[in-house]
Amino acid sequence: MPGAGEHLLSERSAGVSLSRIRKLLEHAATIKDPINLTIGQPDFPVDDKLKSAAVRAINSNLNGYAISRGYNPLVRACERHIARDLGWPFGGDADPSLIVTSGTSGALLLAILSLLNPGDEIVLPDPYFIAYPAMARLGGATAVYCDVHPDFRMTAERVEPLITDKTKAVLFNSPSNPGGVVLDSGACGELAELCRERGVILISDEIYDEFTFDEGRTERAADPSLGLRCPSPARRDGAHEHTLVVRGFGKTYGVTGWRLGYATGPAWLIDSMLKMQQYTFVCPPTPLQAAAVEAFEVDVTRHVSTYERRARMVVDGVGDLTSVAKPHGAFYAYVEIPARLGSAEAFVDRCVENKLLVIPGTAFSRRDTHIRVSLAAPDETIARGVEVLRRLLSA
Repeated sequence: MPGAGEHLLSERSAGVSLSRIRKLLEHAATIKDPINLTIGQPDFPVDDKLKSAAVRAINSNLNGYAISRGYNPLVRACERHIARDLGWPFGGDADPSLIVTSGTSGALLLAILSLLNPGDEIVLPDPYFIAYPAMARLGGATAVYCDVHPDFRMTAERVEPLITDKTKAVLFNSPSNPGGVVLDSGACGELAELCRERGVILISDEIYDEFTFDEGRTERAADPSLGLRCPSPARRDGAHEHTLVVRGFGKTYGVTGWRLGYATGPAWLIDSMLKMQQYTFVCPPTPLQAAAVEAFEVDVTRHVSTYERRARMVVDGVGDLTSVAKPHGAFYAYVEIPARLGSAEAFVDRCVENKLLVIPGTAFSRRDTHIRVSLAAPDETIARGVEVLRRLLSA
């Protein structure tokens, strides 16, 4: 029965529904010994260096507000990293700017609030990270979906027909959630050039940039000592004038609860996001910002290799029975459900009956054809999940 005050809720609130992932997690609590392959939260412990740095910051009384742009030593550390990786300059009037945010979701929301008016359009990939369409609605804008099935590559060729005089931004994600697909260097360059030519902002969500597998690392960083990196549309001359890069600490270093990300791009856009941050999040947690200064010295190579091995477990385990986009990064495998087995939603119900929890593709797409399998679980859990998937896919 509707609550007595529901008529007071905004249309904005009514247009956004609860995540299916959260609902499945609630259901998991009722199952004995579930095979939980749902949420994309790293399952490795936080590096002791980061934990010690957080404790030191708290004991040093860094517990008040930071300025809204971010704790200055962290801002400088992020700028140095971006300069080494992307070759972006900092310090001049025409150079990019940078802001530390409350997670990458915080950065994306600040960008949406800064860029979009009711009636504006933003191009999103389909499938997408679940928050993208909701954020577009919160900004009052229209989400225009770029269907990237079956290879999950958001290319300029696919995006170009969708850009109109109402388009303000294109939102791009590589490595992608839910597919773990990495766009190659050439395709990244073409997408960046398209957005530049059409005068729209390219928002490059690079939350998984450090979690790119060896096969996906094909582009040289500006600083050769960094070695091969995940291709980025921002690693181009002048890209800082029309590209907003969003990166984070939570997924990379296992500190998702710290809610720390950062965004860098044109100063006019970052300045607007700074205003929005002042009146919403204010600032991310100061002692955790201080701790994150140490993050760029933490080596996560071993963890990335672990997820690469787990991705192979899923692809090798069910790839002979159905189509699986080969992940080159992130924590996920996106598995197609053959049409003879019905909808992916119905397939997930059968998985639940077998204590296997996975996410239906309808959480990420307008299509009901796939499921997302999280790799952020112990090897033995993934092996049990693959066994159930093989049995059900062979039915």
